[in-house]
Amino acid sequence: MARRKKGRKIHGWLILDKAYDFGSTEAVSRLKWFGEAQKAGHAGTLDPLATGILPIAFGEATKTVPFVQDGLKTYRFTARWGVRTSTDDREGEVVEESEHRPTADDIEAALPQFLGTIEQVPPQFSAILVNGERAYDLAREGEAVELKAREVEVESFRLVEQPDADHAVLEAVVGKGTYVRALVRDLAAALGTVAHVSQLRRTRVGPFGEDQAVTLDEVTGFPVSEKIPAEARDHDRFDEHLAAIGDAMADYPKEKVARFEADRLRAGQGVVLTPIRAKALRAGHAGLLEPVLAEDDHGEVALCRLDGLTLAPMKVFQLGG
Repeated sequence: MARRKKGRKIHGWLILDKAYDFGSTEAVSRLKWFGEAQKAGHAGTLDPLATGILPIAFGEATKTVPFVQDGLKTYRFTARWGVRTSTDDREGEVVEESEHRPTADDIEAALPQFLGTIEQVPPQFSAILVNGERAYDLAREGEAVELKAREVEVESFRLVEQPDADHAVLEAVVGKGTYVRALVRDLAAALGTVAHVSQLRRTRVGPFGEDQAVTLDEVTGFPVSEKIPAEARDHDRFDEHLAAIGDAMADYPKEKVARFEADRLRAGQGVVLTPIRAKALRAGHAGLLEPVLAEDDHGEVALCRLDGLTLAPMKVFQLGG
């Protein structure tokens, strides 16, 4: 007999406004424990020294994690000119300095070269795998690793303000795998100086933004620095902050299905749509369309693909019991 999994079968997203000097894995673990959830995962790690949006999925919502991770991310960050560190952020040791400070006009003129599809070499201190080991582990051991450039997408990159000669506040909207630390490193090089990221905040991940975010204090009633006693766990308080599974798929097509169609999808069988329904669902897309979120009157049914007129399930949501 299979061992029964401990915890509650809860399903949905909690959009955490992660605090400074608090790890993403620790945040997920603490919230999973507080809500006594059976299953949890997050959509995109934030460094401990970064703050902002960390979407955390519980239960069946974990099936939508890849689609949130693939969404655009927005960062607001401060570049500290004239100082390069080993980690390209404030955590590392100073390895190079420069007297040159770019003006606002200099910065504005350099930004367009970093828009669109660009080649970017990840920072030495990154999670890139090198012969089965993380680059940051090798870097901590003092091993110089030659990381290959890869294509990343930068949708927008703008100067927000320049509070003084040593600092510039910037904002970037980027695709999956783009490193803000590398953007600042390369922007500084283009400006004839060096720099590192002194502050970093993520303000959006896919469909989730700051307007939906809650702090750990708001969810648990305890600050990050304090240990939460087991008797203080509050399911109602936790559950009221959960967003629906379908909120993660806000940028993808959706199809309302009847009860008998939902039953077929849950059983792993395809549903044949009328040409009118299929055309409306495609909305200009030709060929295979995926993912499509199928929903009925009671909620999310399955993540599907539309192939011709057939809506076929890829991942079915098990929301009962």
